[in-house]
Amino acid sequence: MHISDSEKKIIEELRDKIVQEYSLNIDKQSQKLIVTSIELLLDYCTRYYNRQFLIRENLNKDILMRFEELLKNYYQSGKALEQGIPSVKYCGEELNMSPNYFSDLLKKETGRGAQDHIHSFVIEKAKTQLLNSRESIAQIAYGLGFEYPQNFSKLFKKRTGKSPVQYRTIN
Repeated sequence: MHISDSEKKIIEELRDKIVQEYSLNIDKQSQKLIVTSIELLLDYCTRYYNRQFLIRENLNKDILMRFEELLKNYYQSGKALEQGIPSVKYCGEELNMSPNYFSDLLKKETGRGAQDHIHSFVIEKAKTQLLNSRESIAQIAYGLGFEYPQNFSKLFKKRTGKSPVQYRTIN
């Protein structure tokens, strides 16, 4: 997280006040002051953390495009057959960020977390395969990286409201 020198000074002053209060003889007011100072410190940290998503909007859009490209390449290269569905951890690391930060960034930009994006991508791929091939549901599931076809069917139905067989039949 990037913060300015003046912001760093605010954080350090709050830390120093907490340490000072804690070092003194604790009385009724000390506990309240410590708690209030900690809350203020956390509020500032939250502000600085959330601000970085706003400031880096263009960079974030670039990361979204790189994420989409990463998912396409993952499936085109056949990694899904070897490694299964890409995890948030894998995607974050490939994009040089922690999984939590990556998911937070996506949530701020799109309102949806990383896992939701991955599942949406997989379901769209599944829809295409269901309509454009005669492969069995199990073959499609394994090709998309599912260890068990039942898990694929369950996710598909949750996302579309139809089982893969129903979806193929209706469309």
